[in-house]
Amino acid sequence: MTHEVTNQSPPIAGTNAWRSDPLLMQAAERFSEPVRKELDTLGRFVRNQEALDLARLANAETPQLRTHDRYGNRLDLVEYHPAYHALMRRSAANGLHSSIWEKTEAEAGHRHQIRAARFYLTAQLECGHLCPLTMTNASLAALMADNTLFRRWAPRVAVRKYDHSNKPVAQKSGITIGMGMTEKQGGTDVRANTTRAERLEGKIYRLTGHKWFLSAPMSDAFLVLAQADKGLSCFLVPRVLEDGTGNGLHLQRLKDKLGNRSNASSEVEFHGTMGELVGEPGGGIRTIMDMVTLTRLDCALGSAGMMRAALAEAVHHTRHRKAFGARLIEQPLMMRVLADMALDVAAATALSMRLARSFDEAADSRGDAAFARVMTPVVKYWVCKLAPAVTYEAMECLGGNGYVEEAPLARHYREAPVNAIWEGSGNVMGLDVLRVLERNAGLFDEVLGMIGGDLGEKGGATLEVLAAAARVCQTDEGSARILTEQLALAAAAAELKRMGAGRVADAFIETRLAGQWRSTYGMLDARHDAASILDVLYPEAS
Repeated sequence: MTHEVTNQSPPIAGTNAWRSDPLLMQAAERFSEPVRKELDTLGRFVRNQEALDLARLANAETPQLRTHDRYGNRLDLVEYHPAYHALMRRSAANGLHSSIWEKTEAEAGHRHQIRAARFYLTAQLECGHLCPLTMTNASLAALMADNTLFRRWAPRVAVRKYDHSNKPVAQKSGITIGMGMTEKQGGTDVRANTTRAERLEGKIYRLTGHKWFLSAPMSDAFLVLAQADKGLSCFLVPRVLEDGTGNGLHLQRLKDKLGNRSNASSEVEFHGTMGELVGEPGGGIRTIMDMVTLTRLDCALGSAGMMRAALAEAVHHTRHRKAFGARLIEQPLMMRVLADMALDVAAATALSMRLARSFDEAADSRGDAAFARVMTPVVKYWVCKLAPAVTYEAMECLGGNGYVEEAPLARHYREAPVNAIWEGSGNVMGLDVLRVLERNAGLFDEVLGMIGGDLGEKGGATLEVLAAAARVCQTDEGSARILTEQLALAAAAAELKRMGAGRVADAFIETRLAGQWRSTYGMLDARHDAASILDVLYPEAS
């Protein structure tokens, strides 16, 4: 032997992502005891070594496209590694695709928040497989535009089973629903879509055209936008017809993506593809908006969970690794970098869970309804924008150990940008905020009042800044990002304050709302107890 291996951190496997997250446990304190026990089980699962191996394999053994069989017949199938299917089975059993649509008594009143907690924990393990589950969950919001379609499809979705067999929907024990929205020439500007829909009879149409991104192409059906006689409309398109034949979805190739590699995304051409109209003809954008709102919540939750996982790895590593005569976490610079990141991760978590709570309470609370409408694009914008910077900085804490593929940080870093891009880029979110400001300023005022109330005495100056930013936006569209980010920071601070987060809330308010110059992490000054912040938010792994 040339040397003995020393001064390496032990694996984080075997700990519990739920029990080591006091902020999440506090956000979930109103959940029923059975739900909290389930979250405890999930917390153990996402830190289980076998589960971590599944996440690694699902991304290393990427999906493969089979366009034809050996005889030249079209197949249009994507094959996944068994690890991917194992993750899908577990997450489907946890109801990530369906629980908000169920009537489970234990989850009554908190359905969105409970699912949010599950989603957040699962994102700490592997995010790619969450994409089809997000779309399936959100698709029912669009199908509610047609009572007949909803009654037919909702029972098929609201079962906690995963069935990846290539069969007609009626023969499957569980289904997933994907989306086909963007095209080569338009991207986010879906009004520029050219795919045509020709009416055959009733609500049945034939689609001809293409989609530049068809995510999760092995879904059992897809919500697709196409141009009909009365304009852009939404259609539900099954992948396999009732007789077992394909529905003319010709997969061209899989996208070679930076991250999100366990999840297939494809280009597709529609050749005489049958689809059923959802909602009103020409009302495609209106039909999908409730669906888009739910997917944006998941973007924030996924990014928050990913940041939590990355920083947990960094804190765990620095608690065991020594350099220059002391543990890394005891070195003043390292301690402040970690604590500074911890403030943003805590704020992102609290704000994402606050948004989920507004979804639960919107029907009975005017304020929460306003919060859901105004803050969905704000939360999606800010939380998703944080993820690449936080994940990178966490990787740097591990040095070279974090940069190699054996560590999950490399995968998290590749994954980090996707949620900021999916379901509307940063500029699209900013424009959505301006749209609310222009069309219903009363909602904006309602949200400001809630933020001010939670901030208390320190809220006056913040509200003045937000009001000034809103006035500027009325004449300068290009300043939308300033308003959006300031809204996010203020709302995150308000939620931390409401939760009684003590010095964590105070440090976030002073460093994020007080105008302090900062371009990288580690800018906390000595007034803030960095060690205490870390101990509160990242207690020793249990």
